[in-house]
Amino acid sequence: MVSLIKLTRMIMGWSIRKKLIIFLMLVTILPFGFSIAITYYQTTKSLNEQFVSKNYDLIVKGKDDITAYLQSVAMMTTGLYRYTPFMNVMSKGVSQDLINNQEEIRRMLIYLYNTRPEIEQLHLYIDYGHDSFTNYHSTLSGRGTYDNVLSQPYYAKLIHSKNLTAIEPPHEIYSYNHLSFIPESEKTDVLSFHNIIRDIPSDQFLGFFSIDINLSRLKGIAERLYTKNEEDFYIMNQNGVIVYSSNKKLIGTKNKDKWLQKVKQQSSLNKSLTWKDNKFSGVIIHEKFSDSDPLKGWYIVERIPYNVLYQSARKTAFINILIGLVTIVIVVFATMFVSLKLTAPIKILIANMKRVEKGEFQADFETLGNDEFGMLGRHFQLMIAKINELIEKEYKLEIENKSTQLKVLQSQVNPHFLYNAFQSIGTLALKHKAVQVYSLLTSLSRMMRYSMNMNEDIVPLSKEVEHVKSYLALQKQRFSENFEYELNINAEAENIQVPKMILQPLVENCFKHGFDQKEEKSHILIKAHLLESNMVCIEVSDNGIGVNDQQLRRIQEELLGGSTKNVTERKTIGLKNIYDRLQIYYHHKAEMIVNSTENGGFTVIINLPMAVSKEDEQS
Repeated sequence: MVSLIKLTRMIMGWSIRKKLIIFLMLVTILPFGFSIAITYYQTTKSLNEQFVSKNYDLIVKGKDDITAYLQSVAMMTTGLYRYTPFMNVMSKGVSQDLINNQEEIRRMLIYLYNTRPEIEQLHLYIDYGHDSFTNYHSTLSGRGTYDNVLSQPYYAKLIHSKNLTAIEPPHEIYSYNHLSFIPESEKTDVLSFHNIIRDIPSDQFLGFFSIDINLSRLKGIAERLYTKNEEDFYIMNQNGVIVYSSNKKLIGTKNKDKWLQKVKQQSSLNKSLTWKDNKFSGVIIHEKFSDSDPLKGWYIVERIPYNVLYQSARKTAFINILIGLVTIVIVVFATMFVSLKLTAPIKILIANMKRVEKGEFQADFETLGNDEFGMLGRHFQLMIAKINELIEKEYKLEIENKSTQLKVLQSQVNPHFLYNAFQSIGTLALKHKAVQVYSLLTSLSRMMRYSMNMNEDIVPLSKEVEHVKSYLALQKQRFSENFEYELNINAEAENIQVPKMILQPLVENCFKHGFDQKEEKSHILIKAHLLESNMVCIEVSDNGIGVNDQQLRRIQEELLGGSTKNVTERKTIGLKNIYDRLQIYYHHKAEMIVNSTENGGFTVIINLPMAVSKEDEQS
């Protein structure tokens, strides 16, 4: 009573998690253990019955196949009776017409040998004249005399029996009457069918005919009836000599095991028996061949060890035990999982909040579920999206402020004064017949008008091209024959609206960074055409000094992601400003690709949507 109270107090002092784990383990283990034991017993019993029944049916079918095969070999002699010329030779002997009769015998032996691939040797004995002939591997022997033919035990047995066939158990092949030459390397075990030939209807003895076959065909049938390396298989004649066995060493030997005597004592109604000794422990399934010759008293036996018979039952029990262990582990971790499941969304939110504190305004989760935590996660994602939107608007505002400051600076210069000054200088140039100076002033004036026009942010591509033409005309005057340019603008692309001042800075980069150290002739190519994906492609390329792979990678990284680290990198700064403006105008749908080769040259490709958003056009 005292110990029970102590146990109760100890249990009451346990935590809820500990009580829950122990209770669930007991509830799981005890019923599961009983169920495993009962299942194993019932499974082994059922398997024993099913296995014996299934294998017995297989043994019976195998017995029928083996019987049909062996009887078909034994019945080969019956074909001789239907061939009258051959039977005349058997009854009258060979000497009467030696050449023709020997040819008849040769034809028959060759024909019978070729009927079955497993035939190793044929022997024919003709009692009239005591003549003997053999065919070993298609090699016919000469005519031999066999005076003491009854020294062959199976011939002696047949002469005093009413049976037509006697089967000699597997033995090493030998030469009948020493007529066949059989090399030692070719000697193999054969099963011999000895047949007596009698005259019909007089029943006069005419001779013997023997057929030696290898065990290949019998092996092929037998191997379908048992599982190699797991079960034992036997075919035994009436004397217990093993005609075939799964153990090759036992073929041709006499079975002296006690279980064979037990099998012979079994009633024909019993198809199996259990056996246990030092050599074997398991079930023996057996079937007796028919009582008709030449297989009278033969047995076919299959021995199945218990470890094979109950293998599936043991696997089932093992799987059940494994499932039980897994169940116990699941029970142990179930309570922990519940607590972890509740706190996991909170930890994810805390980690994302810390990232936001560091300036990474991006959530690394898609959803936290459909419960309250999921709702909290969705609101957190909306908050980050709103912050990103405000940051982008602030960035746009900063760009617009810079643009406004530039316009203010531009407006500080009186454009009318400049235009009037250019006109006066141009008139003076014409008076002095300096037409080229007048043309250059016109180009410069056009550039000034275009760049100081603050009423347009979005212009047709054709205006950008005209502005670049004016700039190139001035550069052509500067470099003379050392510079050429080419414009290839598709007519369909000329009316596409694009942001102002995106072409001239790219062309100016060619002179600043591509041609400053180049001695050979410089060339600039400007192309524009429409793409199939409702995009317009603008390409500016030069044959300048270009950049190396490392510089190109740095330009690409600074263009797409970061700010320029080196203020002296003016090429990157100019490209970066154009790229940022395009992303603002086209809402990150614009694309800028830069490329260069080790042989020189630098290319900038801009892919723009064919339409700018209405909001940007109005701004």
